[in-house]
Amino acid sequence: MKVLRKLLIGMIVLGSVIGISTFMILQLFNYTFNQADKAGSDYIEEGPTVEEFIGEIAETARRLGEENDLYASVMIAQAILESKSGQSGLASSPNYNLFGIKGKYQNDSVVLETSEDDGTGNLSTIRAEFRKYPSYEDSLKDYVNLLRNGVSWNKQFYSNVFKSNTTSYKDATNYLTGSYATDSSYHEKLNQLIAQYDLEQYDKPIQSKKIIQVEDGDSLSLIAQAHNVKVTSIKQWNQLNSDTLEAGQTLNIYQ
Repeated sequence: MKVLRKLLIGMIVLGSVIGISTFMILQLFNYTFNQADKAGSDYIEEGPTVEEFIGEIAETARRLGEENDLYASVMIAQAILESKSGQSGLASSPNYNLFGIKGKYQNDSVVLETSEDDGTGNLSTIRAEFRKYPSYEDSLKDYVNLLRNGVSWNKQFYSNVFKSNTTSYKDATNYLTGSYATDSSYHEKLNQLIAQYDLEQYDKPIQSKKIIQVEDGDSLSLIAQAHNVKVTSIKQWNQLNSDTLEAGQTLNIYQ
């Protein structure tokens, strides 16, 4: 009888241990699953791609460039660099400051930390007052106003970036290094963005525009090849956030 009771007690203890272990394993599994699900949600909710951002501001930049003797390519590249493709705190709602312009806009501003380059590559962090805009378009227009009208002590301060005073956008980016930004490699970064995203196209007016429909088996590379354009341009024109296409989808193609 004693042996039977000990055996029964042992089985109860063993069952309890197994039950507790099973519960802990399930809890750990649920936690891991939830964390993975959360990470997946965070990934899905990431901000727009560079191409989407370019597509949002490019035609406004093209128009303002044409009207004001400026390179839209440089304007867009600066906006990408200065605003982290619209994702920086200064560029995000409700500030919409794409170019890091300091001061007030219509008596509105925001104070944020920023990094300053002493001209030799050494960075320091300071707090500064930046202009706050109602929209990206207002930010673009104010940038154009700054370049066209200069600064208080020199109205021609940025005249060396005008199309009529340069041979290419590279002359403009060279001048902006040290005059607009203290970053000693500013022009190199702008030139790389202009080349990578084919931004020179926005320095010229649109010659033609057509709408095509995606067919089964189509891909961005095949469509780009067929129309002699670049994949990055198609993504910009249509503000695409991936390379995935669906049959029946319509796309804008500019020439």
